[in-house]
Amino acid sequence: MSDLLLEIKNLHTAVDEKEILKGLDLDVNKGEIHVIMGPNGGGKSTLANIIMGHPKYAITEGSINFEGENINELKANERAQKGIFLSFQYPEEVEGITVENFLRSSKSALTGENIGFMSFKKLLREKMQMLHIKEEYASRYLNVGFSGGEKKKNEILQMAVLNPKLSILDETDSGLDVDAVKIVAEGVKVFKNSENALIIITHNNKILEYLEPDFVHVLINGKIVKTGKSELAKEINENGYEEFKAELIS
Repeated sequence: MSDLLLEIKNLHTAVDEKEILKGLDLDVNKGEIHVIMGPNGGGKSTLANIIMGHPKYAITEGSINFEGENINELKANERAQKGIFLSFQYPEEVEGITVENFLRSSKSALTGENIGFMSFKKLLREKMQMLHIKEEYASRYLNVGFSGGEKKKNEILQMAVLNPKLSILDETDSGLDVDAVKIVAEGVKVFKNSENALIIITHNNKILEYLEPDFVHVLINGKIVKTGKSELAKEINENGYEEFKAELIS
């Protein structure tokens, strides 16, 4: 059986008839961590949303295959059921729904099984301890009154509980202090195994001080213009994106 989990070919996307992605190609195998870097407006969040099936983003050309199946026409919930997870750049606050109830309902919706109260509570406690999240947060309304760092750690908690095949982390390290970044990175390390994969979208290499990605991609003006290892992220951190923009123009 192939290890190829996600295959994107010649992907073109548009929002309100404005083209954002302009022929993007990306292969992600099981067991890999891919980092997408690039300046604002390059298409990073568009890529995350189009993989997840956000209805605002239209595929005008190309294909997205997940485990060998074309998912261009699948809705976001159908993609989630197949094992794709997206952590939001700006997590929503939801009054009246506790973190625990939200996660238990989400887990049941994805698996199609009714999960026992006590067995889920045990699972949730284990994941919260792993991420150094206080157990009392489970009874709080989803993200309501949470700091920016707490919201991001809650996204990682969702990933750990839902256990998807492909996780897309969109700017998860943005706005986090050093300790919080370490906790998020540790959560990623514990989650990653030979049967899943992660795409981490970031502006900087803060989280990469604690993770060793398999590939780093530079996304500019809707295309991946460079692919390398972790050294590429260090180069970007030191010199910025001007070199890659110049190459794209030439």
